[in-house]
Amino acid sequence: MSDLPIHDVLPDLRAALSAKGAAVLIAPPGAGKTTAVAPALLDDDWCSGQIILTSPRRVAARAAAERMAEILGEKPGETVGYVTRLDSKQSAKTRVLVVTEAIFVNRILDDPELEGVSAVLFDEAHERHLDSDLGLALALESRAVLREDLRVLVMSATIDGARFANLLGEDAAVIESEGRAYPLDIRWLGASPDARIEDAMASAVMQAWREEQGDILAFLPGVGEIERTRERLEARLPDVSVLPLHGQVQPAGQRAAIRRDPEGRRRIVLATALAETSLTLDGVSVVVDSGLARMAEFDRAAGTTHLVTHRASQASSAQRAGRAARQGPGVAYRLWEEHGHAGRPAFTPPEIETADLAPLVLSLAKWGTNDPASLPWIDPPPQASVAAARHALRSLGALDEDGRITPWGSKIASLPMDPVSGAAVLFGAKSGQALDAAKLVLLTQERGLGGRGEDLLQRLDRWNGDRSARAEASRKLATRWAKAADRLISGTNEDAINPAVFLAFARPDFVAKRRDASGEQWLSAGGRGFQLDPASSLARAEWIVIGDAQGQAKGARITAAAELTSQEIEKHLHYLIEKRSIVRWNNSENRVEARLERRLGAITLASGPDPDPDSQALVDKLKDKARENMVDILPKGLLARGTFSSVEALSLDHLSDTAEVWLAPLLEGRRDLNLAKGKLVDAVLNQLEWGDREKLDKEAPREFTSPAGTRHAIDYGGDDAPSVEVRVQALFGLDSHPMIGQGKAASPLLLKLTSPAGRPIQSTRDLPGFWRGSWADVKKDMKGRYPKHRWPDEPWAEKPSLKTKNAFRQ
Repeated sequence: MSDLPIHDVLPDLRAALSAKGAAVLIAPPGAGKTTAVAPALLDDDWCSGQIILTSPRRVAARAAAERMAEILGEKPGETVGYVTRLDSKQSAKTRVLVVTEAIFVNRILDDPELEGVSAVLFDEAHERHLDSDLGLALALESRAVLREDLRVLVMSATIDGARFANLLGEDAAVIESEGRAYPLDIRWLGASPDARIEDAMASAVMQAWREEQGDILAFLPGVGEIERTRERLEARLPDVSVLPLHGQVQPAGQRAAIRRDPEGRRRIVLATALAETSLTLDGVSVVVDSGLARMAEFDRAAGTTHLVTHRASQASSAQRAGRAARQGPGVAYRLWEEHGHAGRPAFTPPEIETADLAPLVLSLAKWGTNDPASLPWIDPPPQASVAAARHALRSLGALDEDGRITPWGSKIASLPMDPVSGAAVLFGAKSGQALDAAKLVLLTQERGLGGRGEDLLQRLDRWNGDRSARAEASRKLATRWAKAADRLISGTNEDAINPAVFLAFARPDFVAKRRDASGEQWLSAGGRGFQLDPASSLARAEWIVIGDAQGQAKGARITAAAELTSQEIEKHLHYLIEKRSIVRWNNSENRVEARLERRLGAITLASGPDPDPDSQALVDKLKDKARENMVDILPKGLLARGTFSSVEALSLDHLSDTAEVWLAPLLEGRRDLNLAKGKLVDAVLNQLEWGDREKLDKEAPREFTSPAGTRHAIDYGGDDAPSVEVRVQALFGLDSHPMIGQGKAASPLLLKLTSPAGRPIQSTRDLPGFWRGSWADVKKDMKGRYPKHRWPDEPWAEKPSLKTKNAFRQ
């Protein structure tokens, strides 16, 4: 191993850490940074304690520790050990401890001084996992405040060294290893939009198998695609070893995928993104890349984290291709076009931008800060995500209103899991069933444990009967969690409770009720809709608590849930059930109604008429409905007068804003909006100030009084407004045109003249001109039709009257 490229820069790296205490190491894949750096630091004067090496994944952590131990001629757990969630090998002799990033975060939260630790090495920092960013921020703060002697080293192949060096401090050195470069041939196969990914990948792997030598490593987005591709390849290559490599594979299977075949036979490894970095797969010289990556994204609206398949970034694609040229010349087949490569994102976004930040915010509260911005970050947490996390943690009782951790929150933060899972286990401990709760929580996190399917209780039964290594390790982990919870909570010996109840305590918004006969549609107490496969055994349940769901906020698909009964809801979640009067608008009857409902959040348990509703609530609902339809409720004539006269107090906006003053008194004791128009007009006019009322009457009088004394409503709403319909005889004696308004703003009133029978004759805005112009023709026509009425030659000189000629003479 002395010929590894990293050995050329180890003297500079050791000198930098000795003198400055912090450094950034940039080394390409295969240079040996993961396995060579930590052992090389053990003999330095400053290194009297343990070196912690963080790794992004369990598979990589275990593989790195096993490889270092092998180089030293030892077994894991001696000089070099490791700790992952499901597996641990360490002893009093362990000097180099490889841990997953989450394990390190929990350790430094429990021991901010990192007693007995001389250095922390953050491997593959470019992946920018949430726990990696958080662990680095906490380590740097510990170094600044508590442990000036703590060495911090950031290692990666692709990171921006200057950014990390700036984060580590002015004295941090950036050391680069050129590595060992082997030729790498990229072959672009192009994309087949209509082909299923497993079909396209199986064909590409077969092509690579025929054209190349050496083992093949194929990258697929997830476990499902891996298994379907594996089925196709095994049918075509029955004598070839096709090995899956992902987090659900047993440790023995993972080791088989990482190492060469003991008999030297070619093999095919189908892997998720975990094989991009950290791991060297011995014997691989060919990579087949689907170009897809599956990432977890938190949907703040739904409150769920779902997996989304994206195009792999350029940096990720480079890492994958580099797997083929780690030990010699290699070939990478890509299932996309070369000309489209530049359109891929340059880097994968850091998890801190897309993840649920509740675990981070609670960890920081336990650390002693409620302001994430006070810590050193490469990219600070988004404020909106922090706000959503605080809200969720307050709802859980883990934070107070000022963002400080509560005693209950401290207990949750003491458990090595996300806040909701921790709360569920603690609720189980309260009832003396911490282990049951811990097992159910673990099933929501470990895909494939207990088999497949949405039903967590069925999976729990299968897991309890499973004697595989993974099942045993998982049971040990659940037992450790349960014991930790029992130390924090004094339990009571009650009758056994369905463990789904503990999940419901921690996730009350995700208690859901079936909405249809098929069991496909569900409504959660939080008000969100979810979908379930109708073929699931849970489709027959009335109630469930959702442990996991995939998809966007609207109609996310349930992937893990446990059944609850209505009796369990009433007994254990009674404190969440509200009895309240609901006032709502009945569209079919156009009236407001009051109903008495029992509700679990958005779910209605029972509903009936409320015999004694809140009268003010009824008025408020009617008022709100009136505001929505103000233009239909108020007399149009009054609104038109207000617009014509420019009286702002009669605008729809103002009337809506002041509805409490003029409308609310009319609604007392009512259930509908069928209000008398006269009362509405009086109520609106009565709320006007004296100046507005005077302006309205002068600028837009309600009526026109004719010379004959008749009164006629003026229309201000039509296209020809203002206008008035009036019998022509009522205008006799008038030789000037009536005007509406005052001064320069005055407008001529459109006179719509009618016959004695009320039929239209003519309209005019110039009465004197009409008398002396077209009146002559009108008179001739009207005399023949209405001979009993007056039709004088000079109507402006006549006395106005609607009487017939004989009646007028008398």
